[in-house]
Amino acid sequence: MGAYILRRLLLVIPTLIGIMIVNFTLTQFVPGGPIEQVLAQIQGEGDVLRGITGGGDGGQSEEMAGGGANDKYVGARGLPPEFIKELEVQFGFDKPPLERFLTMMWNYMRFDFGQSYFRSISVVDLVVEKMPVSITLGLWSTLLAYAVSIPLGIRKAVRDGTPFDTWTSGAIIVGYAIPGFLFAVMLIVLFAGGSYWRIFPLRGLTSDNWEDLSLIGKVLDYFWHITLPIIASTISGFATLTLLTKNSFLDEINKQYVLTARAKGLTESRVLYGHVFRNAMLIVIAGFPSLFLAVLFGGGLLIEIIFSLDGLGRMGYEAALQRDYPVVFGTLYAFGLMGLVIGIVSDLMYVFVDPRIDFERRMG
Repeated sequence: MGAYILRRLLLVIPTLIGIMIVNFTLTQFVPGGPIEQVLAQIQGEGDVLRGITGGGDGGQSEEMAGGGANDKYVGARGLPPEFIKELEVQFGFDKPPLERFLTMMWNYMRFDFGQSYFRSISVVDLVVEKMPVSITLGLWSTLLAYAVSIPLGIRKAVRDGTPFDTWTSGAIIVGYAIPGFLFAVMLIVLFAGGSYWRIFPLRGLTSDNWEDLSLIGKVLDYFWHITLPIIASTISGFATLTLLTKNSFLDEINKQYVLTARAKGLTESRVLYGHVFRNAMLIVIAGFPSLFLAVLFGGGLLIEIIFSLDGLGRMGYEAALQRDYPVVFGTLYAFGLMGLVIGIVSDLMYVFVDPRIDFERRMG
């Protein structure tokens, strides 16, 4: 098993480098880089800009716009070339793309992700600041999905083909078909003062007076705020996990060893939880790390926007719009590395749940 883990860890390096190369290359062809973002903000100041740059002289402005560094930037008309050069040096765009990429990767290997272009904060501090919201959504959504889906999936497998199985399948299909953000809007309309009841708060992770509350009050306030976001982010994963659990149990129930156990006179409960459960839950339990990571980094943007939560999804979206490359590439590197490592952890979970699995022998 040690050799298998070592091979997987070594494979992480070229995979991560490949991910970074593809994304870095694509950004070279995307219009509207960070310099253009700064220029757009400056040009929006209008008269203030012209006063700073000697704006009354139209001939001088035309001369400045005529060549040099300004040729590359549409929004640089009327700005001194020296100013554009300073921006390029500040953002590191005075160097060739290959040199910028190698420097970036060398810094990332030392976990030095630099500072945000547009915020006076390091990328690490920015991620740490937004992490509580995303961990809240990811962890509780995953735990809730497992807590509901596993018992329901087992029940559906045992009562396969009965009216219970039919109507729960209908409810699951409806839940899977409803987008999470649409379900979130419906929850707000019903329970957050939209048109009916005002039971839950509309925004934020805690109340304004959270620091003044007792320990129990803080816990209750926290769960009061996260109830609707967690339900909204769980709905689609809950449907998928329930059907996966049901199908896994159905597949195991029909195998020969189950018929043998029943023939020996074992009770249905002993057969189900003593023999079937371990084999059927292999794929469900082993997939927990990857499911948590997917919920943590993949599905939070719209939920965060609707419930006014400032998490990683919203941060990544805003960074992409602003072309804040240190935040974009820093988080891509960190989360890509985390995702690859979680893939290895998922394989180890398979072995932990069922020691009969030997990945090393299969690869050999």
